[in-house]
Amino acid sequence: MFRTKNCGELRLNHKGEEVTLAGWVQRVRNIGHLVFIDLRDRYGITQLSFDQNSNKELCESATKLGREYVIQVKGNVRERSAKNANIPTGEIEIDVHNFVILNESETPPFTIENNTDGSEELRLKYRYLDIRRPHLKDTLITRAKMIKAMREYLDEQGFIEIETPNLIKSTPEGARDFLVPSRLQHGSFYALPQSPQILKQLLMVAGMDRYYQVVKCYRDEDFRGDRQPEFTQLDCEMSFVEQEDIFQNFEGMTKHVFKQAKGIELADFPRITFADAMKYYGSDKPDLRFDCKIVELNAVLPKTDFAVFNNAIENGGLVAGINAKKCANYTRKQLDEITEFVKATHRGLGGIVNIRFAEDGTVKSSIDKFFNEEQLREIGQQFNAEKGDLILIAADKISKVRKSLGDLRLDLAKKENWFDKDAWSVLWVIDFPLFEKDEETGDIIFVHHPFCSPHPEDLQYFDSDPTRVRAQTYDLVMNGNEILSGSIRIHQKDLQDRVFAKLGLTPEEVDAKFGFMLNAFRYGAPPHGGCAFGLDRWVMLMTGGETIRDAMAFPKASSGKDLMMDAPAVVDVKQLVELGIKTI
Repeated sequence: MFRTKNCGELRLNHKGEEVTLAGWVQRVRNIGHLVFIDLRDRYGITQLSFDQNSNKELCESATKLGREYVIQVKGNVRERSAKNANIPTGEIEIDVHNFVILNESETPPFTIENNTDGSEELRLKYRYLDIRRPHLKDTLITRAKMIKAMREYLDEQGFIEIETPNLIKSTPEGARDFLVPSRLQHGSFYALPQSPQILKQLLMVAGMDRYYQVVKCYRDEDFRGDRQPEFTQLDCEMSFVEQEDIFQNFEGMTKHVFKQAKGIELADFPRITFADAMKYYGSDKPDLRFDCKIVELNAVLPKTDFAVFNNAIENGGLVAGINAKKCANYTRKQLDEITEFVKATHRGLGGIVNIRFAEDGTVKSSIDKFFNEEQLREIGQQFNAEKGDLILIAADKISKVRKSLGDLRLDLAKKENWFDKDAWSVLWVIDFPLFEKDEETGDIIFVHHPFCSPHPEDLQYFDSDPTRVRAQTYDLVMNGNEILSGSIRIHQKDLQDRVFAKLGLTPEEVDAKFGFMLNAFRYGAPPHGGCAFGLDRWVMLMTGGETIRDAMAFPKASSGKDLMMDAPAVVDVKQLVELGIKTI
């Protein structure tokens, strides 16, 4: 056999055993009459020892081994004289009797270590080498443990894993579809599913009342750190349930995964409404690992001639701020950087007001011309301001103020290290609006997807004030990242027809896009609801990654290109002819 032990399991209690190991050469250290080699496999690293005094020829051969050579060694386990407390096998080494080169290796294009010298583009091109690095290897192992724990929990709860097809009909779900041309029916296309949303609802109609699937999804979106054209979801659906059933099942599963994959016991998850999340944190995915709530001031501001505040309030806007604890000593440069931060295009504020509560007890602000010291102290009381605190206040449209202060809150937390590094912020955000107005067209559009069920008590506003209707939707937010989204679904045809009509879809459009689903609903659709976990994002958070690329075995670059396989690529003209396609 190639090996009797792996490179991560030998300890002092194996002392004296003869073993056979196989793996990759991590590094070679020649210190004269001794040569040490670190041998690596996916389980860990074991030190090999070659002594010139015992076997000169073997020792000289060992010095010729290069990085990433694949070798097999035989020898005896012995205690190390200089132990390494940084690795589990650091108390032992192998006194090598002989070794065999199983395969030579060219010098790799970057060092196969956590602190590598390779750029991300280079590592993506040679991803099979990058996966050998300990951190990425451990990430993929953690991912496997998490999926195993999910399946264990769901199987125990009576869920059935069912696969759904990857070639489906194009349906509107909020992003562009990837289309697959049909060779047999020129001019017709399959779509790769953005999610199995419709299919899992049909499984509920089919009576498969507890479904789940670890599934690939595809969305043709612009790229950023938490987006890839293909990604993985844990997709789930249940029949005869209310929101509370969803919360109990999947809060329980999340706790189980943390326990099994990380050994962490999570407390019960808080619940916060969408309205409160936006009001207090400026985000529908708030990070509660630190405090710093947004404080609204419209009702408590003293009367002054300060036009910025007055105009905002008179025009239905908002004056609000945050308390940047212990930041009163910020320099003019740092304050200017904050101003530029909130003036960025995607935030759009004209500027920001600051009030400094200095350590010596004095109060200074950028609005001293309009507010006296007593008025500034009264404002500070709204924030529980103390010596050393910096109050930052914005005034504009409600959405701009909340967005800007929410972003600023997070930015300051990173710069000032407000995060509790050992804490996990895991919470439910509930009661999202069912509809919203498109900022460009003013049209009523759905916030999540058109199958989300409204709260029954809000149906009274459906026609008169649709943006007031709350949906039975929910997100699970972890450390400021959405890792789950779901809803109770509409199962009555008449209500579904009302939603489609509100979205401006004609009966013909509804039939063309969703006819097969609505036909199924004619045959007794049960009340149902579900959710989908963004598995890649969850793994990223659990393993300390920066982007979801860090949580995938073979991701795409930020350009959407697969640098390893050089895809997408031009195909042969013959293939295009068979598909009835001309390129322009």
